[in-house]
Amino acid sequence: MVKVFDKNMFIMLFAVMIGIVLITYFMADIVNQSTIESLTAEHVAEIGTIEEKNINFTSNFLESSVLLDSAREDRAFGNYHFDLASLFYSSALSEKNILTMELHKNRTIDNCTKAMPMYFNSHLNFKSASNFFNNTKKYTEYSSYLELLDLYVNLTESGGKLTMLRYNASRYLKYLTENITVINGSAALGNVSDLMDLFNETMIMYGSELDTYEEYEDDIDEYNIEGFSTIREPS
Repeated sequence: MVKVFDKNMFIMLFAVMIGIVLITYFMADIVNQSTIESLTAEHVAEIGTIEEKNINFTSNFLESSVLLDSAREDRAFGNYHFDLASLFYSSALSEKNILTMELHKNRTIDNCTKAMPMYFNSHLNFKSASNFFNNTKKYTEYSSYLELLDLYVNLTESGGKLTMLRYNASRYLKYLTENITVINGSAALGNVSDLMDLFNETMIMYGSELDTYEEYEDDIDEYNIEGFSTIREPS
């Protein structure tokens, strides 16, 4: 009877032990599954954040670049008209024929008038591009990218100054041209010494800022990040 009892007790204890082992296993499995799901969710969220930052970085950089390209294009047109205006202005001052002098005056004024909105539009696009490049820095933590973006911010800020200086120079040149008169049969400027001083000072500041702008351009051209290109291939 005792042996039967001991045998039954042994079976019961063994069954309980097996039950405890199984319960422990299933509990551990549930905990592991929960941990895996939690880690998976964290990684998915992290990957999603990285992908979103990459998309925002690319989007902002491309939009900044489009604005920069527009600013450069408008500046080039402004430079074209300003150079023509300067040429006709010099011709008007050296001309002895009154009719020809008036023709050069009108061409100077016309080209200054065309240059000014080009420079102003370029100025606005440079400023907008600067803001976008600066905003793009929020979407990357790579030091090399941040350094490149800083160069673009500096370039576009310099471009904004450059185009506003040329806008003012075009305006002063236009006013100077309007004051060209005929004295003793020759073209000459009226009493515009203050205006001439403003024009000359503006052109000196322009030359200084142009050196700064071109230095930033060179720095960007020489900047090398593996796998990154500032040149966008046409689609």
